[in-house]
Amino acid sequence: MNQDIINHIEENRETIFNQWIEGMDEIGEKKELKAISDKVYLSTSREYINLLLNNIGKGTDDLSTILTDFAEKIVRFGWPLIYVTEGLSLFGKIVFEGMTKEVDANLKVSLMYDFDQWLRPVYNEIVKTYTGSWEHTVSMQKIALQELAAPLIPVFDKISVMPLVGTIDTERARQIMENLLQGVVKHRAEVVLIDITGVPVVDTMVAHHIIQAAEAVRLVGAKCLLVGIRPEIAQTIVNLGINLDQIITKNSLKKGIETALEMTNRQIVTVGDQE
Repeated sequence: MNQDIINHIEENRETIFNQWIEGMDEIGEKKELKAISDKVYLSTSREYINLLLNNIGKGTDDLSTILTDFAEKIVRFGWPLIYVTEGLSLFGKIVFEGMTKEVDANLKVSLMYDFDQWLRPVYNEIVKTYTGSWEHTVSMQKIALQELAAPLIPVFDKISVMPLVGTIDTERARQIMENLLQGVVKHRAEVVLIDITGVPVVDTMVAHHIIQAAEAVRLVGAKCLLVGIRPEIAQTIVNLGINLDQIITKNSLKKGIETALEMTNRQIVTVGDQE
């Protein structure tokens, strides 16, 4: 890296810092960043500019290590990539304009080349580190969501419930089937309740997946109840001509549990006051 650039930055740290913070305030007005509190935005911006100021001239390997923690932080905050890229562009602009105020055209061109040789690797490393952190975070979230997407919960001995929330696509249906069959065996369930109270739409595909799941449960020696059928869902099922004759259905989880207890030779009773 050009030693003149390093010297200029070191000699004008405070001025560069203040100009950068002021310029970043304008970037912070973008809709993606407006929801961030002023305190968090300012402290993170100060951390970013200090990171740039304190590591001028370091190689990309060293810079990658330094950037990782910062990138993970802003990814956790949900900040857009535009924050780090525009922040770096602003930093380069401030330094370049400060160095070329009183130089001739030839020197300005030479400095422009040096700036490009310096900023391009830094820019690429920042984007690489940010996107890597973002992809890792999204991957971890996807795994967590898959684990929570279709849990089979034992509520009584021999009785388990699978509450479904949100839309059901082919991938999620596969996950539901796997969790259902593994859970039935693991918890030794005799009756399984699939609760669709939180499923907004039941179409032919969703009903087909549910029927498949119920049949799979039957094949491993358990019985399946479909609960949480709201009036609009019942009407849709009838209009689509979907046959659920082989599945016991109830309109609420409460009634489903009462039926499941009866199927396992138990019932809910009210205990009177003890004297």
